[in-house]
Amino acid sequence: MDALLPYVIALLLPHLFLLYLIISFMRNKNNNLPPGTRGWPALGENLELALLGPAKFIKDRMENYSPDVFQTSLHGERMAVFCGAQGNKFLFNNENKLVTSWWPKTMRKALMFPEFVDTNVKQVSALKRSFHHDILKPEALKQYLPVMDALARQHLDHEWIPNAVVKVLFLSKKYTLELACRLFLGLVDPEDVKKLADPFNVLTQGMSSVPIDLPGTAYNRAIKGGKMVRQELTRIINKRRKELMMETTNESTKRPDLLSKMLLVTDENGQLFSEMEISNNLIGLLVASYDATASAVTAVMNYLAQLPHIYEEVFKEQMEIAKSKGPNEMLTWEDIEKMKYSWNVARESLRLTPPGQGAFRETITEFTYAGFTIPKGWKTFWTVHSSHKNPEYFPEPEKFDPSRFEGSGPPPYTFVPFGGGPRMCPGKEYARLEILVFMHNVVTRFKLEKTIPNEKVVLHASPTPVHGLPVRLHPHEN
Repeated sequence: MDALLPYVIALLLPHLFLLYLIISFMRNKNNNLPPGTRGWPALGENLELALLGPAKFIKDRMENYSPDVFQTSLHGERMAVFCGAQGNKFLFNNENKLVTSWWPKTMRKALMFPEFVDTNVKQVSALKRSFHHDILKPEALKQYLPVMDALARQHLDHEWIPNAVVKVLFLSKKYTLELACRLFLGLVDPEDVKKLADPFNVLTQGMSSVPIDLPGTAYNRAIKGGKMVRQELTRIINKRRKELMMETTNESTKRPDLLSKMLLVTDENGQLFSEMEISNNLIGLLVASYDATASAVTAVMNYLAQLPHIYEEVFKEQMEIAKSKGPNEMLTWEDIEKMKYSWNVARESLRLTPPGQGAFRETITEFTYAGFTIPKGWKTFWTVHSSHKNPEYFPEPEKFDPSRFEGSGPPPYTFVPFGGGPRMCPGKEYARLEILVFMHNVVTRFKLEKTIPNEKVVLHASPTPVHGLPVRLHPHEN
């Protein structure tokens, strides 16, 4: 009998798949579900998403099924993908009413401690949502500006000036992680930063890959990288907790880094948060700083190197600010507010090359959208790719045009690199400061020239130039 088993399975598989398609069709027909396909059993459409890339994946399905909402299967879940400004608005404005936070289990498995993988995301991120908003507000961020500026200068002195050609992506990741480690963790030793940087690179590269946990796969490596990151964070947290116990209350509260403040926060029951809870909250911030912000910085540098007329306007604006300051005088909040054209350039870069692809939610009650039923328990996804290059919102969408953001800017809910509504990324202002400070320091020192004019960009967790965006540096004459 055992010998016949492979033949029996081979004979039954086509019939089982046909039955699966019939059941799926009947469910869609009976429940008025959004049009679309769930792809292959178990695999869903993960492979198609990886092969096509999110922009083409979304575009094809909007054309073939519906420009408002379509269904698919990703990360082992039935999912409704909401499209366009109206889809963004609907999900943003119904947070905690019709939908709530959700991350794919494959992501949670790579990022979190095993004990928290099946925990509600809202519970895991409770500390982050209630606490980080205050820490990352513009008023609080003002104290970070001198550190950002000083570290950017130091980074360019050590990593850029000695070289004729630099790879922007790799150096951007190094800079953004060093800055995050200093501001969030209070780390100043480069060796301590390197202990996090190496596994972080593995984690972010494989976290959004096809979720096959087998030896040798990118996802398997991401899980191992995440474990190493958590171990290092736990070591840092334990060490800092011991240091705080040795200090007076006055000394502890004066520590500027986020970790030290987290260790003094209590929950609603007056209990301090555990090392694992703090690590789970920190790792999201660090991943965003390491990958998403570095991707945003890289995109800006790419367009500055590629478009001389854009560079010249940014250069003029930044040099006016530089000339108004002494040689060792740091940037101030007032200086940042003067960088209006530079920020429009950064926003246009984020429109064309968004570092994040969108976000997931889970439906907490059945509802109707665009005439279709979205059942309770389904997952939803809003995506930058359904609006950022839509000619209805952005005429000549492939053209780089910072003037789109002048005046009132683009229509609401069309430009969404940071999301929107109650769940808008709390790090939006932090990212704005980091990008503008880096732009100022690079542009006032160098003109950039791409060494690979048509370098291909692929998607890992964020858009990634395959060669790391090598640029030739042309230092300005004094």
